[in-house]
Amino acid sequence: MPSVLGGTAAGFGARADSVGDSMTSEVIEDEKQFYSKAKTYWKEVPPTVDGMLGGYGHISSIDISSSRKFLQRFLREGPNKTGTSCALDCGAGIGRITKRLLLPLFGVVDMVDVTEDFLVKAKTYLGEEGKRVRNYFCCGLQDFSPEPNSYDVIWIQWVIGHLTDQHLAEFLRRCKQGLRPNGIIVIKDNMAQEGVILDDVDSSVCRDLEVVHRIVRSAGLSLLAQERQENLPDEIYHVYSLALR
Repeated sequence: MPSVLGGTAAGFGARADSVGDSMTSEVIEDEKQFYSKAKTYWKEVPPTVDGMLGGYGHISSIDISSSRKFLQRFLREGPNKTGTSCALDCGAGIGRITKRLLLPLFGVVDMVDVTEDFLVKAKTYLGEEGKRVRNYFCCGLQDFSPEPNSYDVIWIQWVIGHLTDQHLAEFLRRCKQGLRPNGIIVIKDNMAQEGVILDDVDSSVCRDLEVVHRIVRSAGLSLLAQERQENLPDEIYHVYSLALR
């Protein structure tokens, strides 16, 4: 699973066999250790696309193509269309999503990730277009507050599993304040079949859709659209995109 801390998508692959409880407070014994263990895990991950995707680098193009189609429905002409001035990439890693999805669609992009080495690598990985990355924030999402009224799109991919339920709800509330008029938040992540599953290797959880929906509602957000990612390997979790406002 991806990291809020590491901010990327390793462990994104294999499904766990056991099903946990439906609240992170019931599967996470020590919150401080939950965060510190994930931070340590991501420090050991190579700053490459394959590293960001836990060995599944070959699915990057499939992922980006679907994300672009999902996002563009909100960017089309119309009275309530989402703007294209500025986007925020949460759990950005080396900038895989920033480079291939956000920079081609938005004027400027901000990146946030807890792993400093990833953000350093991003400055070369992004190439010439990286000049349009305005800020590189090195911070865990549980401690990050987007600047109010600043972003047309806040993209949160393969990283919510590194936040407790409470911290995720609080972060989403802060993201809501960070949106510009007609802005949206997009969560794209693994979804469990039932309940909450703890991955002790990278110190993350995988929630089922209903648990995520409940957290979204508790943050005062509404679901605008939802879509399952197609054409992924059979052995990995189902992946869903949720557009929120």
